[in-house]
Amino acid sequence: MEHKNNPPAASVGPSPLDREIAQDELEFEIYGGNDIHDPPSKEVASITPTPTFTEPAQDPNRVFWNGANDLENPQNWSVRRKWGITAVCIMMTVNVTFASSAPTAATHAVIATFGISAEVSYLMTTTFLLGYVFGPLFWGPGSELWGRRPIFLIAMISYTVLHLGQALAKNIETLLVTRFLSGFFAVAPMTNCGGVIADIWSAETRGLATSLFTASVFMGPVMGPIVAGYIVESSLSWRWVFWVMMMFAGACTLLMIILLPETYAPVLLQKRARRLRKADPEKNHAIYAEHERSDWSFKGVLHRTLFRPFKMLAMEPILLLVTFYVSIVYAILYALFQAFPIIFVSKRGFTIAQDGLIFIGIGIGTSLGSLINVFTSRHYPALIAKWKGFPPPEERLYGAMIGGPCLVVGIFWLGWTGEYSSIPWYVPALSSLFLGTSISLIFISFLSYLVDTYLMYSASAFAANTMCRSAAAAAFPLFTVQMFTKMGVNWACTLFGILGLILAPSPFLFKKYGPRIRAHSKFAPCIDLRIAKELEAEALAKEEKV
Repeated sequence: MEHKNNPPAASVGPSPLDREIAQDELEFEIYGGNDIHDPPSKEVASITPTPTFTEPAQDPNRVFWNGANDLENPQNWSVRRKWGITAVCIMMTVNVTFASSAPTAATHAVIATFGISAEVSYLMTTTFLLGYVFGPLFWGPGSELWGRRPIFLIAMISYTVLHLGQALAKNIETLLVTRFLSGFFAVAPMTNCGGVIADIWSAETRGLATSLFTASVFMGPVMGPIVAGYIVESSLSWRWVFWVMMMFAGACTLLMIILLPETYAPVLLQKRARRLRKADPEKNHAIYAEHERSDWSFKGVLHRTLFRPFKMLAMEPILLLVTFYVSIVYAILYALFQAFPIIFVSKRGFTIAQDGLIFIGIGIGTSLGSLINVFTSRHYPALIAKWKGFPPPEERLYGAMIGGPCLVVGIFWLGWTGEYSSIPWYVPALSSLFLGTSISLIFISFLSYLVDTYLMYSASAFAANTMCRSAAAAAFPLFTVQMFTKMGVNWACTLFGILGLILAPSPFLFKKYGPRIRAHSKFAPCIDLRIAKELEAEALAKEEKV
Protein backbone atom coordinates (compact mmCIF):
# COMPACT_ATOMS: atom_id res chain seq x y z
CA MET A 1 0.00 0.00 0.00
CA GLU A 2 1.49 3.33 -1.07
CA HIS A 3 1.30 6.37 1.15
CA LYS A 4 1.90 10.01 0.52
CA ASN A 5 4.22 10.38 3.45
CA ASN A 6 6.29 13.53 3.67
CA PRO A 7 9.60 14.16 5.42
CA PRO A 8 9.29 14.18 9.18
CA ALA A 9 8.77 17.55 10.76
CA ALA A 10 11.58 19.25 12.58
CA SER A 11 12.55 18.27 16.08
CA VAL A 12 11.67 20.71 18.84
CA GLY A 13 13.66 23.88 18.81
CA PRO A 14 15.99 23.54 15.79
CA SER A 15 18.30 26.48 15.19
CA PRO A 16 17.78 28.69 12.13
CA LEU A 17 20.93 27.16 10.62
CA ASP A 18 19.61 23.63 11.18
CA ARG A 19 16.36 24.60 9.46
CA GLU A 20 18.26 26.07 6.51
CA ILE A 21 20.47 22.98 6.19
CA ALA A 22 17.46 20.66 6.28
CA GLN A 23 15.64 22.80 3.71
CA ASP A 24 18.61 22.76 1.33
CA GLU A 25 19.01 19.00 1.78
CA LEU A 26 15.34 18.53 0.95
CA GLU A 27 15.46 20.75 -2.16
CA PHE A 28 18.70 19.17 -3.32
CA GLU A 29 17.11 15.73 -2.94
CA ILE A 30 14.03 16.82 -4.91
CA TYR A 31 15.71 18.76 -7.70
CA GLY A 32 19.33 17.63 -7.63
CA GLY A 33 21.28 20.34 -9.46
CA ASN A 34 18.24 21.40 -11.50
CA ASP A 35 16.38 23.68 -9.08
CA ILE A 36 13.56 25.37 -11.00
CA HIS A 37 13.65 28.49 -8.83
CA ASP A 38 16.29 31.19 -9.04
CA PRO A 39 17.71 32.28 -5.68
CA PRO A 40 15.91 35.37 -4.32
CA SER A 41 17.69 38.67 -4.56
CA LYS A 42 19.19 40.06 -1.36
CA GLU A 43 16.45 42.72 -1.24
CA VAL A 44 13.69 40.11 -1.47
CA ALA A 45 15.44 37.76 0.96
CA SER A 46 15.68 40.52 3.55
CA ILE A 47 11.91 41.06 3.65
CA THR A 48 10.68 37.55 2.80
CA PRO A 49 11.14 34.78 5.36
CA THR A 50 13.13 31.81 4.10
CA PRO A 51 10.74 28.82 3.81
CA THR A 52 11.58 26.08 6.27
CA PHE A 53 11.86 22.39 5.71
CA THR A 54 8.73 21.84 7.81
CA GLU A 55 6.51 23.23 5.04
CA PRO A 56 6.23 19.96 3.04
CA ALA A 57 4.92 18.22 6.16
CA GLN A 58 2.21 20.89 6.43
CA ASP A 59 0.81 19.91 3.01
CA PRO A 60 -0.60 16.35 3.33
CA ASN A 61 -1.39 16.21 -0.40
CA ARG A 62 2.19 16.55 -1.52
CA VAL A 63 3.78 13.22 -2.43
CA PHE A 64 7.22 12.44 -1.07
CA TRP A 65 9.27 9.37 -0.17
CA ASN A 66 7.87 7.03 2.46
CA GLY A 67 10.55 7.64 5.06
CA ALA A 68 14.26 6.92 4.94
CA ASN A 69 13.91 3.33 3.69
CA ASP A 70 11.58 3.81 0.71
CA LEU A 71 12.89 1.36 -1.90
CA GLU A 72 11.54 3.46 -4.78
CA ASN A 73 13.97 6.19 -3.79
CA PRO A 74 17.06 5.67 -6.01
CA GLN A 75 19.26 6.60 -3.06
CA ASN A 76 18.02 3.42 -1.32
CA TRP A 77 18.68 0.98 -4.15
CA SER A 78 21.18 -1.81 -3.54
CA VAL A 79 24.87 -1.11 -4.07
CA ARG A 80 24.96 -3.82 -6.74
CA ARG A 81 22.18 -2.14 -8.71
CA LYS A 82 23.82 1.27 -8.35
CA TRP A 83 27.11 -0.04 -9.73
CA GLY A 84 25.25 -1.68 -12.62
CA ILE A 85 23.66 1.64 -13.51
CA THR A 86 26.99 3.44 -13.10
CA ALA A 87 28.65 0.91 -15.42
CA VAL A 88 26.02 1.56 -18.11
CA CYS A 89 26.61 5.31 -17.80
CA ILE A 90 30.36 4.78 -18.13
CA MET A 91 29.92 2.56 -21.20
CA MET A 92 27.66 5.11 -22.91
CA THR A 93 30.11 7.93 -22.17
CA VAL A 94 33.08 5.94 -23.45
CA ASN A 95 31.11 5.16 -26.60
CA VAL A 96 30.04 8.70 -27.49
CA THR A 97 33.50 10.13 -26.81
CA PHE A 98 35.10 7.28 -28.79
CA ALA A 99 33.06 8.52 -31.77
CA SER A 100 34.51 12.01 -31.42
CA SER A 101 38.09 10.96 -32.15
CA ALA A 102 38.02 7.66 -34.07
CA PRO A 103 37.54 9.22 -37.55
CA THR A 104 40.78 11.20 -37.18
CA ALA A 105 42.71 8.04 -38.08
CA ALA A 106 40.80 7.88 -41.40
CA THR A 107 41.57 11.47 -42.41
CA HIS A 108 43.93 10.63 -45.31
CA ALA A 109 41.57 7.98 -46.70
CA VAL A 110 38.61 10.38 -46.58
CA ILE A 111 40.68 13.07 -48.34
CA ALA A 112 41.54 10.60 -51.12
CA THR A 113 37.94 9.37 -51.49
CA PHE A 114 36.21 12.75 -51.67
CA GLY A 115 39.06 14.83 -53.12
CA ILE A 116 38.94 17.45 -50.36
CA SER A 117 41.60 19.55 -48.67
CA ALA A 118 43.15 18.63 -45.35
CA GLU A 119 41.46 21.63 -43.72
CA VAL A 120 38.00 20.37 -44.75
CA SER A 121 38.79 16.91 -43.41
CA TYR A 122 39.42 18.36 -39.96
CA LEU A 123 35.73 19.27 -39.87
CA MET A 124 34.93 15.62 -39.15
CA THR A 125 35.98 16.30 -35.58
CA THR A 126 34.82 19.92 -35.42
CA THR A 127 31.25 19.29 -36.60
CA PHE A 128 30.83 16.41 -34.15
CA LEU A 129 31.99 18.60 -31.27
CA LEU A 130 29.71 21.43 -32.42
CA GLY A 131 26.88 18.98 -31.81
CA TYR A 132 28.20 18.77 -28.25
CA VAL A 133 27.72 22.55 -27.98
CA PHE A 134 24.02 22.61 -28.93
CA GLY A 135 22.89 19.24 -27.57
CA PRO A 136 22.92 20.20 -23.86
CA LEU A 137 20.33 22.91 -24.56
CA PHE A 138 17.85 20.13 -25.35
CA TRP A 139 18.93 17.09 -23.35
CA GLY A 140 19.38 18.89 -20.03
CA PRO A 141 15.86 20.39 -19.92
CA GLY A 142 14.47 17.27 -21.53
CA SER A 143 15.68 15.18 -18.59
CA GLU A 144 14.08 17.71 -16.21
CA LEU A 145 10.74 17.45 -17.94
CA TRP A 146 10.48 13.77 -18.92
CA GLY A 147 13.23 12.13 -16.88
CA ARG A 148 16.62 10.59 -17.67
CA ARG A 149 15.51 7.37 -19.36
CA PRO A 150 13.29 8.80 -22.17
CA ILE A 151 16.07 11.21 -23.15
CA PHE A 152 18.64 8.40 -23.26
CA LEU A 153 16.28 6.30 -25.40
CA ILE A 154 15.72 9.06 -27.95
CA ALA A 155 19.34 10.22 -28.04
CA MET A 156 21.14 6.86 -28.10
CA ILE A 157 18.86 5.28 -30.72
CA SER A 158 19.14 8.36 -32.97
CA TYR A 159 22.91 8.52 -32.46
CA THR A 160 23.26 4.84 -33.41
CA VAL A 161 21.13 5.14 -36.57
CA LEU A 162 23.00 8.25 -37.75
CA HIS A 163 26.15 6.16 -38.20
CA LEU A 164 24.51 4.83 -41.37
CA GLY A 165 24.82 8.27 -42.95
CA GLN A 166 28.51 8.39 -42.10
CA ALA A 167 29.36 4.87 -43.25
CA LEU A 168 27.40 5.17 -46.51
CA ALA A 169 28.16 8.84 -47.29
CA LYS A 170 28.63 9.55 -51.01
CA ASN A 171 30.07 13.01 -50.46
CA ILE A 172 31.72 15.06 -47.74
CA GLU A 173 28.58 17.17 -47.17
CA THR A 174 26.58 14.10 -46.11
CA LEU A 175 29.39 12.94 -43.86
CA LEU A 176 29.70 16.31 -42.10
CA VAL A 177 25.96 16.83 -41.63
CA THR A 178 25.51 13.39 -40.11
CA ARG A 179 28.59 13.92 -37.95
CA PHE A 180 27.03 17.11 -36.53
CA LEU A 181 23.69 15.41 -35.87
CA SER A 182 25.50 12.44 -34.36
CA GLY A 183 27.35 14.72 -31.94
CA PHE A 184 24.10 16.53 -31.12
CA PHE A 185 22.51 13.28 -29.91
CA ALA A 186 25.74 11.76 -28.55
CA VAL A 187 26.23 14.48 -25.94
CA ALA A 188 23.16 13.31 -23.97
CA PRO A 189 25.16 10.83 -21.83
CA MET A 190 27.81 13.47 -21.12
CA THR A 191 25.09 15.95 -20.15
CA ASN A 192 22.93 13.66 -18.01
CA CYS A 193 25.04 10.74 -16.72
CA GLY A 194 26.53 12.93 -14.02
CA GLY A 195 22.97 13.63 -12.91
CA VAL A 196 22.20 9.90 -12.85
CA ILE A 197 25.19 9.30 -10.56
CA ALA A 198 24.00 12.10 -8.26
CA ASP A 199 20.49 10.58 -8.34
CA ILE A 200 21.60 7.21 -6.99
CA TRP A 201 24.74 7.86 -4.90
CA SER A 202 24.90 9.95 -1.75
CA ALA A 203 27.59 12.62 -1.31
CA GLU A 204 29.54 10.32 1.02
CA THR A 205 29.73 7.44 -1.46
CA ARG A 206 29.71 8.98 -4.92
CA GLY A 207 33.42 9.84 -5.02
CA LEU A 208 34.62 6.63 -6.72
CA ALA A 209 31.66 6.56 -9.12
CA THR A 210 32.29 10.18 -10.09
CA SER A 211 36.01 9.52 -10.62
CA LEU A 212 35.33 6.52 -12.87
CA PHE A 213 32.70 8.42 -14.84
CA THR A 214 35.03 11.39 -15.37
CA ALA A 215 37.82 9.04 -16.48
CA SER A 216 35.44 7.56 -19.06
CA VAL A 217 35.10 11.02 -20.65
CA PHE A 218 38.77 10.68 -21.65
CA MET A 219 38.98 6.92 -22.24
CA GLY A 220 36.73 7.20 -25.29
CA PRO A 221 38.81 9.79 -27.19
CA VAL A 222 41.94 7.81 -26.30
CA MET A 223 40.54 4.49 -27.60
CA GLY A 224 39.30 6.02 -30.87
CA PRO A 225 42.63 6.49 -32.69
CA ILE A 226 43.92 3.11 -31.45
CA VAL A 227 41.02 1.06 -32.82
CA ALA A 228 40.52 3.14 -35.96
CA GLY A 229 44.24 3.08 -36.79
CA TYR A 230 44.25 -0.70 -37.13
CA ILE A 231 41.03 -0.65 -39.17
CA VAL A 232 42.48 1.87 -41.63
CA GLU A 233 45.72 -0.14 -42.01
CA SER A 234 43.85 -3.41 -42.59
CA SER A 235 42.31 -4.55 -45.84
CA LEU A 236 39.01 -3.00 -44.80
CA SER A 237 37.72 0.30 -46.16
CA TRP A 238 37.86 3.45 -44.02
CA ARG A 239 34.07 3.16 -43.89
CA TRP A 240 34.51 0.27 -41.46
CA VAL A 241 35.60 2.80 -38.85
CA PHE A 242 32.00 4.01 -38.85
CA TRP A 243 30.55 0.49 -39.04
CA VAL A 244 32.53 -0.48 -35.94
CA MET A 245 31.39 2.73 -34.25
CA MET A 246 27.79 1.82 -35.09
CA MET A 247 28.13 -1.71 -33.68
CA PHE A 248 29.65 -0.33 -30.49
CA ALA A 249 26.87 2.27 -30.22
CA GLY A 250 24.19 -0.38 -30.83
CA ALA A 251 25.57 -2.64 -28.08
CA CYS A 252 25.66 0.27 -25.58
CA THR A 253 22.13 1.33 -26.54
CA LEU A 254 20.84 -2.20 -26.01
CA LEU A 255 22.49 -2.35 -22.58
CA MET A 256 20.95 1.00 -21.70
CA ILE A 257 17.46 -0.12 -22.74
CA ILE A 258 17.71 -3.27 -20.62
CA LEU A 259 19.58 -2.04 -17.53
CA LEU A 260 18.97 1.69 -17.05
CA PRO A 261 15.77 2.59 -15.14
CA GLU A 262 14.43 6.05 -14.45
CA THR A 263 16.45 7.65 -11.63
CA TYR A 264 15.29 11.28 -11.51
CA ALA A 265 13.44 11.75 -8.22
CA PRO A 266 10.92 14.44 -9.33
CA VAL A 267 9.73 12.25 -12.22
CA LEU A 268 9.52 9.15 -9.99
CA LEU A 269 7.45 11.08 -7.45
CA GLN A 270 5.22 12.35 -10.25
CA LYS A 271 4.59 8.76 -11.34
CA ARG A 272 3.75 7.87 -7.73
CA ALA A 273 1.23 10.72 -7.54
CA ARG A 274 -0.43 9.57 -10.75
CA ARG A 275 -0.66 6.00 -9.48
CA LEU A 276 -2.29 7.18 -6.27
CA ARG A 277 -4.84 9.32 -8.12
CA LYS A 278 -5.61 6.47 -10.50
CA ALA A 279 -6.00 3.95 -7.64
CA ASP A 280 -8.57 6.09 -5.83
CA PRO A 281 -9.68 9.11 -7.89
CA GLU A 282 -12.13 10.37 -5.29
CA LYS A 283 -9.95 10.10 -2.20
CA ASN A 284 -6.67 11.10 -3.84
CA HIS A 285 -7.86 13.71 -6.36
CA ALA A 286 -5.90 16.48 -4.57
CA ILE A 287 -2.64 14.55 -4.36
CA TYR A 288 0.19 16.07 -6.36
CA ALA A 289 3.95 15.91 -6.89
CA GLU A 290 6.13 19.00 -6.84
CA HIS A 291 7.18 18.27 -10.42
CA GLU A 292 3.62 18.72 -11.67
CA ARG A 293 3.44 22.29 -10.35
CA SER A 294 6.76 23.42 -11.76
CA ASP A 295 7.03 26.12 -14.41
CA TRP A 296 7.27 24.22 -17.69
CA SER A 297 6.34 27.14 -19.90
CA PHE A 298 8.62 27.83 -22.85
CA LYS A 299 9.85 30.99 -21.14
CA GLY A 300 10.56 29.19 -17.86
CA VAL A 301 12.45 26.33 -19.52
CA LEU A 302 14.39 28.71 -21.76
CA HIS A 303 15.43 30.75 -18.73
CA ARG A 304 16.77 27.73 -16.81
CA THR A 305 18.51 26.07 -19.74
CA LEU A 306 19.94 28.98 -21.73
CA PHE A 307 19.71 32.31 -19.92
CA ARG A 308 20.62 31.10 -16.43
CA PRO A 309 23.84 29.23 -17.49
CA PHE A 310 25.19 32.26 -19.31
CA LYS A 311 23.95 34.62 -16.61
CA MET A 312 25.93 32.57 -14.11
CA LEU A 313 28.93 32.57 -16.44
CA ALA A 314 28.82 36.38 -16.54
CA MET A 315 28.18 36.87 -12.81
CA GLU A 316 30.20 34.11 -11.17
CA PRO A 317 34.02 34.54 -11.24
CA ILE A 318 34.54 30.97 -10.00
CA LEU A 319 32.46 29.48 -12.82
CA LEU A 320 34.08 31.76 -15.42
CA LEU A 321 37.67 30.90 -14.50
CA VAL A 322 36.98 27.19 -14.00
CA THR A 323 35.20 27.04 -17.37
CA PHE A 324 38.08 28.82 -19.11
CA TYR A 325 40.67 26.51 -17.52
CA VAL A 326 38.73 23.32 -18.25
CA SER A 327 38.02 24.47 -21.83
CA ILE A 328 41.73 24.98 -22.49
CA VAL A 329 42.57 21.57 -21.01
CA TYR A 330 39.82 19.82 -23.01
CA ALA A 331 40.95 21.57 -26.20
CA ILE A 332 44.54 20.49 -25.58
CA LEU A 333 43.35 16.87 -25.46
CA TYR A 334 41.85 17.22 -28.95
CA ALA A 335 44.91 19.13 -30.15
CA LEU A 336 46.95 16.01 -29.33
CA PHE A 337 45.03 14.09 -32.00
CA GLN A 338 46.65 16.44 -34.52
CA ALA A 339 50.03 16.74 -32.79
CA PHE A 340 50.80 13.04 -32.30
CA PRO A 341 50.78 12.20 -36.05
CA ILE A 342 53.26 15.04 -36.65
CA ILE A 343 55.53 13.89 -33.81
CA PHE A 344 55.40 10.15 -34.42
CA VAL A 345 54.31 9.62 -38.06
CA SER A 346 55.94 12.55 -39.86
CA LYS A 347 59.09 12.84 -37.75
CA ARG A 348 59.67 9.22 -36.67
CA GLY A 349 58.05 7.15 -39.41
CA PHE A 350 55.37 5.43 -37.33
CA THR A 351 52.37 3.87 -39.05
CA ILE A 352 48.90 5.21 -38.28
CA ALA A 353 48.21 2.18 -36.07
CA GLN A 354 51.48 2.60 -34.18
CA ASP A 355 50.72 6.28 -33.70
CA GLY A 356 47.36 5.34 -32.19
CA LEU A 357 49.10 3.16 -29.61
CA ILE A 358 50.76 6.25 -28.14
CA PHE A 359 47.34 7.21 -26.81
CA ILE A 360 47.55 4.26 -24.42
CA GLY A 361 49.74 6.52 -22.28
CA ILE A 362 46.91 9.07 -22.10
CA GLY A 363 44.52 6.30 -21.08
CA ILE A 364 46.83 5.01 -18.35
CA GLY A 365 47.34 8.59 -17.17
CA THR A 366 43.61 9.34 -16.92
CA SER A 367 43.16 6.14 -14.90
CA LEU A 368 46.01 7.17 -12.59
CA GLY A 369 44.38 10.57 -12.21
CA SER A 370 41.14 8.93 -11.08
CA LEU A 371 42.99 6.83 -8.52
CA ILE A 372 44.88 9.86 -7.20
CA ASN A 373 41.59 11.72 -6.90
CA VAL A 374 40.11 8.88 -4.83
CA PHE A 375 43.20 9.04 -2.59
CA THR A 376 42.96 12.83 -2.15
CA SER A 377 39.24 12.50 -1.31
CA ARG A 378 39.64 9.91 1.46
CA HIS A 379 39.05 12.56 4.11
CA TYR A 380 35.73 13.65 2.62
CA PRO A 381 33.33 11.34 4.56
CA ALA A 382 34.78 12.68 7.83
CA LEU A 383 34.32 16.23 6.57
CA ILE A 384 30.69 15.56 5.71
CA ALA A 385 30.05 14.45 9.29
CA LYS A 386 31.86 17.45 10.74
CA TRP A 387 30.24 20.01 8.42
CA LYS A 388 26.66 18.66 8.67
CA GLY A 389 26.68 17.43 5.08
CA PHE A 390 28.08 20.61 3.50
CA PRO A 391 31.92 20.71 3.69
CA PRO A 392 33.78 23.64 2.11
CA PRO A 393 33.88 23.11 -1.68
CA GLU A 394 37.57 24.05 -1.63
CA GLU A 395 38.31 20.61 -0.17
CA ARG A 396 37.74 19.26 -3.69
CA LEU A 397 40.68 21.20 -5.14
CA TYR A 398 43.61 19.02 -4.09
CA GLY A 399 43.50 17.05 -7.34
CA ALA A 400 43.72 20.22 -9.43
CA MET A 401 46.62 21.44 -7.27
CA ILE A 402 48.52 18.33 -8.38
CA GLY A 403 47.19 18.29 -11.94
CA GLY A 404 47.88 21.94 -12.84
CA PRO A 405 51.68 21.82 -12.46
CA CYS A 406 51.81 18.28 -13.96
CA LEU A 407 50.01 19.55 -17.06
CA VAL A 408 52.64 22.23 -17.61
CA VAL A 409 55.45 19.67 -17.19
CA GLY A 410 53.75 17.27 -19.60
CA ILE A 411 53.21 19.89 -22.30
CA PHE A 412 56.80 21.17 -22.25
CA TRP A 413 58.10 17.60 -22.10
CA LEU A 414 56.08 16.61 -25.17
CA GLY A 415 57.00 19.71 -27.16
CA TRP A 416 60.73 19.86 -26.60
CA THR A 417 61.37 16.13 -26.93
CA GLY A 418 58.83 15.57 -29.72
CA GLU A 419 60.27 18.18 -32.06
CA TYR A 420 63.62 16.46 -32.57
CA SER A 421 63.59 13.09 -34.33
CA SER A 422 67.02 12.29 -32.84
CA ILE A 423 65.36 11.84 -29.45
CA PRO A 424 64.00 8.27 -29.03
CA TRP A 425 60.23 7.93 -29.54
CA TYR A 426 59.57 6.68 -26.04
CA VAL A 427 60.77 9.94 -24.45
CA PRO A 428 57.92 12.12 -25.83
CA ALA A 429 55.58 9.11 -25.53
CA LEU A 430 56.14 8.98 -21.76
CA SER A 431 54.93 12.58 -21.47
CA SER A 432 51.45 11.27 -22.32
CA LEU A 433 51.31 9.74 -18.82
CA PHE A 434 51.75 13.18 -17.27
CA LEU A 435 49.26 14.72 -19.69
CA GLY A 436 46.59 12.07 -19.06
CA THR A 437 47.01 12.19 -15.29
CA SER A 438 46.87 15.98 -15.14
CA ILE A 439 43.88 16.29 -17.49
CA SER A 440 41.93 13.77 -15.43
CA LEU A 441 42.82 15.39 -12.10
CA ILE A 442 41.92 18.88 -13.28
CA PHE A 443 38.56 17.76 -14.65
CA ILE A 444 37.48 15.65 -11.69
CA SER A 445 38.61 18.22 -9.16
CA PHE A 446 37.09 21.29 -10.78
CA LEU A 447 33.79 19.67 -11.79
CA SER A 448 33.38 18.37 -8.23
CA TYR A 449 34.18 21.89 -7.02
CA LEU A 450 31.39 23.32 -9.18
CA VAL A 451 28.87 20.80 -7.82
CA ASP A 452 29.73 21.57 -4.20
CA THR A 453 29.82 25.32 -4.85
CA TYR A 454 26.50 25.68 -6.65
CA LEU A 455 24.60 22.62 -5.34
CA MET A 456 21.01 23.03 -6.62
CA TYR A 457 22.25 25.24 -9.48
CA SER A 458 25.11 22.96 -10.52
CA ALA A 459 23.25 21.73 -13.63
CA SER A 460 23.25 25.29 -15.02
CA ALA A 461 26.94 25.63 -14.15
CA PHE A 462 27.64 22.34 -15.94
CA ALA A 463 25.62 23.41 -18.99
CA ALA A 464 27.71 26.56 -19.39
CA ASN A 465 30.90 24.59 -18.81
CA THR A 466 29.99 21.83 -21.31
CA MET A 467 29.00 24.24 -24.08
CA CYS A 468 32.12 26.39 -23.69
CA ARG A 469 34.62 23.53 -23.47
CA SER A 470 33.01 21.74 -26.44
CA ALA A 471 33.20 24.93 -28.49
CA ALA A 472 36.89 25.26 -27.63
CA ALA A 473 37.57 21.62 -28.51
CA ALA A 474 35.67 22.06 -31.79
CA ALA A 475 37.81 25.07 -32.76
CA PHE A 476 41.25 23.65 -31.96
CA PRO A 477 41.44 20.97 -34.71
CA LEU A 478 40.93 23.70 -37.31
CA PHE A 479 44.31 25.31 -36.64
CA THR A 480 46.46 22.94 -34.59
CA VAL A 481 48.03 21.11 -37.57
CA GLN A 482 49.15 24.40 -39.14
CA MET A 483 50.25 25.59 -35.72
CA PHE A 484 52.38 22.50 -34.96
CA THR A 485 53.76 22.47 -38.52
CA LYS A 486 54.66 26.15 -38.95
CA MET A 487 55.65 27.03 -35.40
CA GLY A 488 57.25 23.68 -34.70
CA VAL A 489 56.08 21.22 -32.08
CA ASN A 490 58.35 22.80 -29.49
CA TRP A 491 57.09 26.37 -29.81
CA ALA A 492 53.45 25.38 -30.26
CA CYS A 493 53.64 23.36 -27.06
CA THR A 494 55.43 26.25 -25.40
CA LEU A 495 52.42 28.46 -26.15
CA PHE A 496 50.08 25.86 -24.61
CA GLY A 497 52.47 25.43 -21.72
CA ILE A 498 52.48 29.16 -20.96
CA LEU A 499 48.68 29.12 -20.92
CA GLY A 500 48.78 26.19 -18.52
CA LEU A 501 51.38 27.96 -16.37
CA ILE A 502 49.20 31.08 -16.13
CA LEU A 503 46.18 29.00 -15.08
CA ALA A 504 48.01 26.55 -12.79
CA PRO A 505 47.73 28.79 -9.68
CA SER A 506 43.89 28.82 -10.02
CA PRO A 507 43.13 25.99 -7.56
CA PHE A 508 45.59 27.45 -5.02
CA LEU A 509 43.94 30.86 -5.31
CA PHE A 510 40.49 29.32 -4.99
CA LYS A 511 41.63 27.40 -1.92
CA LYS A 512 42.66 30.65 -0.24
CA TYR A 513 40.14 33.15 -1.60
CA GLY A 514 37.26 30.87 -2.68
CA PRO A 515 35.20 31.36 0.51
CA ARG A 516 35.50 35.14 0.20
CA ILE A 517 34.43 35.03 -3.46
CA ARG A 518 31.53 32.68 -2.75
CA ALA A 519 30.29 34.94 0.04
CA HIS A 520 29.37 37.53 -2.64
CA SER A 521 27.78 34.98 -5.01
CA LYS A 522 24.08 35.00 -5.79
CA PHE A 523 23.96 31.32 -6.81
CA ALA A 524 26.35 29.69 -4.31
CA PRO A 525 24.39 28.74 -1.14
CA CYS A 526 27.56 29.00 1.04
CA ILE A 527 26.08 26.92 3.85
CA ASP A 528 29.60 25.97 4.95
CA LEU A 529 30.41 29.61 5.74
CA ARG A 530 27.53 29.79 8.21
CA ILE A 531 28.45 26.40 9.65
CA ALA A 532 32.03 27.67 10.08
CA LYS A 533 30.77 30.59 12.19
CA GLU A 534 28.74 28.19 14.31
CA LEU A 535 31.74 25.89 14.80
CA GLU A 536 33.89 28.88 15.79
CA ALA A 537 31.26 29.97 18.31
CA GLU A 538 31.10 26.45 19.77
CA ALA A 539 34.91 26.33 20.04
CA LEU A 540 35.00 29.71 21.82
CA ALA A 541 32.28 28.58 24.20
CA LYS A 542 34.29 25.48 25.09
CA GLU A 543 37.43 27.57 25.68
CA GLU A 544 35.53 29.91 27.98
CA LYS A 545 34.21 26.98 30.00
CA VAL A 546 37.74 25.62 30.38
